[in-house]
Amino acid sequence: MAKYVSRLRTKYEQEVVQGLKDDFKLTNPMQVPRLTKVTLNMGLGEAITNNKLIQAGVEQMTQIAGQKPIIIKAKKSIAAFKLRENMPIGVSVTLRGERMYDFLDRLINLALPRVRDFRGIPTKSFDGRGNFTLGLREQTIFSEVDFDKVEKVKGLNVTIGTSANNDELALALLTKLGLPFKKKS
Repeated sequence: MAKYVSRLRTKYEQEVVQGLKDDFKLTNPMQVPRLTKVTLNMGLGEAITNNKLIQAGVEQMTQIAGQKPIIIKAKKSIAAFKLRENMPIGVSVTLRGERMYDFLDRLINLALPRVRDFRGIPTKSFDGRGNFTLGLREQTIFSEVDFDKVEKVKGLNVTIGTSANNDELALALLTKLGLPFKKKS
């Protein structure tokens, strides 16, 4: 029985690796950057007053990622926000391997084209070490989420971790994988 391989992983192995080796004159294949992980975070601050939001967030994140998320709890109490230590305030999931490639494929080809007035992803969200964070305003751009069951529209952050040691190499990797970055004018 043949092992399943994602479309995006196949593209990476067949096109992106050679393209990056040529563009940056890399001699060793281990110098070519690769994706290491994708982390999805959804902050649910209103869950302090409405406990159902955490369960809805877990359910929606499971549908989006294909993997059950962990519930993030507050590390310390903040009286001004009526927040106590260990109260649930968000959900997070880390994807690796084929699930990571499948999620990125769905993000690039299905979800981002559904964003209204989409003009490309800004390139200023790199962290200096080759990782990129993308903020999405609503979880409903993913077709897996049933819009009728969404009680509250919430945003989520998608952090793409790479093995690149600088932002230029990471930008080239993500561009070759198909992320639609804004053109510099």
